[in-house]
Amino acid sequence: MSGIILGIETSCDDTAIALVDSSNQVLSSIISSQVDVHSGYGGVVPELASRAHERVFLDVLFQAFKDAELPPSAASIDAIAVTKGPGLAGSLMVGMAAAKGLSAGWRVPVVGVNHLEGHIFALDIENREIDFPMAVLVVSGGHTMIVVARSRGEYQIVGETADDAAGEAFDKVARFIGLGYPGGPEIERLARDGDPNAIKFPKAVLKDPYDFSFSGPKTAVVKFIQANPKVALADVAASFQKSVAEVLAERTLMAAIHFGCRSLGLSGGVGANEKLRVTMMELGLNAGLHVYLPSKRNCTDNGAMIAVAGRYILEKFGPSSLDIDAQPSLRL
Repeated sequence: MSGIILGIETSCDDTAIALVDSSNQVLSSIISSQVDVHSGYGGVVPELASRAHERVFLDVLFQAFKDAELPPSAASIDAIAVTKGPGLAGSLMVGMAAAKGLSAGWRVPVVGVNHLEGHIFALDIENREIDFPMAVLVVSGGHTMIVVARSRGEYQIVGETADDAAGEAFDKVARFIGLGYPGGPEIERLARDGDPNAIKFPKAVLKDPYDFSFSGPKTAVVKFIQANPKVALADVAASFQKSVAEVLAERTLMAAIHFGCRSLGLSGGVGANEKLRVTMMELGLNAGLHVYLPSKRNCTDNGAMIAVAGRYILEKFGPSSLDIDAQPSLRL
């Protein structure tokens, strides 16, 4: 299939729409953040998220077409790709309803895309020649997993978090030490002034060597601050960030070696963390593997990754039917 794909992503708290051409060139990518909506609550409020998507959707859609210098019409696109899950039910339903309405009105096919697969396809936006098999760390506020991608569309989840996702742990630590939301960027900002070797926080050891647990390390941070109230919070942030980055990168590398992968990939919102990016790159290159890092913009939820994944699904499996439903608990 050739032509332009409209990608719609509303799985959580970002309203993201993009237009991507047949060579995966991003013609436009608009992301409307809801940080201001949820910051006072320390996390995403589902009801507020879905209402915010409804409020800004058309503005984001028209801006995407404007930036691509295309008219918002059926003549401009060949298909619509939309996130069907996993995510917040109300948020997913807003994007799904809009995609189906546009599909019916413009008479162009629609395809539902797994949000997690979209993050993996974000690597395709900037890395056209990926050396498979690849061990991909998918890490965000809601998900932390290691996926062995044998090829595009062929995945095996080999490691997951037993409790908190890495991004969730960053949020909770940030909230405890009085930082804003989302916690990851706030921890990273504070860590720039700290010593990453000042405190040795624990790394949870689980039965499966590729699984993660961040509840214990998060609690260790809280207890350390309570026992050492005069500690420099910048040192806490830098040391915790280092601990999280190392355990994520080390276990992804272990999985890559065990499963015979030729490369490492990083995706998801936490993939924008510079400490994690540097650690992944250093460990991978030292092991003789190719390392693929999307731009920081393409780590976060975006419509371009959904459009690129949608093109692959359309070409391989064809379009979805218009009775496609949102699937909040969808697995990869």
